[in-house]
Amino acid sequence: MLSALAINAAVLTLGMLVLWRVAVKIGDVSFIDAVWGGGMGMLALASWLNVLGGPGARASLIAAMAAIWAARLAWHLYTRWRGHGEDPRYAKMLGKAKAKGQFASAALKLVFAPQALLLFITCLPAQLGVLASPPPAPLGALAIAGAALWLVGITFEAVGDAQLNAFRADPANKGKVLQTGLWRYTRHPNYFGDACVWWGIWLTAADAGLWVALASVIGPVFLTFTLTKWSGKPLLEKGMEERRPGYRAYVERTSGFVPWWPKSNE
Repeated sequence: MLSALAINAAVLTLGMLVLWRVAVKIGDVSFIDAVWGGGMGMLALASWLNVLGGPGARASLIAAMAAIWAARLAWHLYTRWRGHGEDPRYAKMLGKAKAKGQFASAALKLVFAPQALLLFITCLPAQLGVLASPPPAPLGALAIAGAALWLVGITFEAVGDAQLNAFRADPANKGKVLQTGLWRYTRHPNYFGDACVWWGIWLTAADAGLWVALASVIGPVFLTFTLTKWSGKPLLEKGMEERRPGYRAYVERTSGFVPWWPKSNE
């Protein structure tokens, strides 16, 4: 298992170095968001190929869950980058370094190296869950519950993103706040779905044993912290009240993460 994890780490490191050179060439690191999802799918599939004795049913389920989530998210974020160009967050982060001719080193230190490490850690439930599930590795109650939670999460992500894309595509909605569909019950249905997906994968992995659950719980804990307290929800909502009239009222009546009935306007 340690050998398989080492191979995964090596493949991830090599891939990140190649993509770093691409970013340096084009002067933009924004596609790293798509790499985040795709990279975790890659690690899950690499683990699936390295299960001693071949993958069991649980290993195949975990790998499929991670791969499906990764493919959808990577494509969504890649097409968003291609359609909108450089992400303002990264432009601000690396602007001074680019002006000083230090873009390459800053991109490696501030973006690609940290992302590689955090990606590997976040994906531990999928990696360990797969590697600890040789045949027969039947699906127990935890695995079934995890798959159900994953299904809720992927639905929230896909539907939430589709509703937001449709809203943004209508010129009449420029400057307005999306408050219908899933966005009526949570300000971040896609983030909530993301968390559900990885708690679901962790729960399925925990079906392999307590040690897997304990060794990999840092993955969904870190992801949830990122989405709710660090670079997800807080960063996205920063300054929204100034840019979008009505956003303050939306915040006051709508749950910030876990879906819930909106508060009354009274």
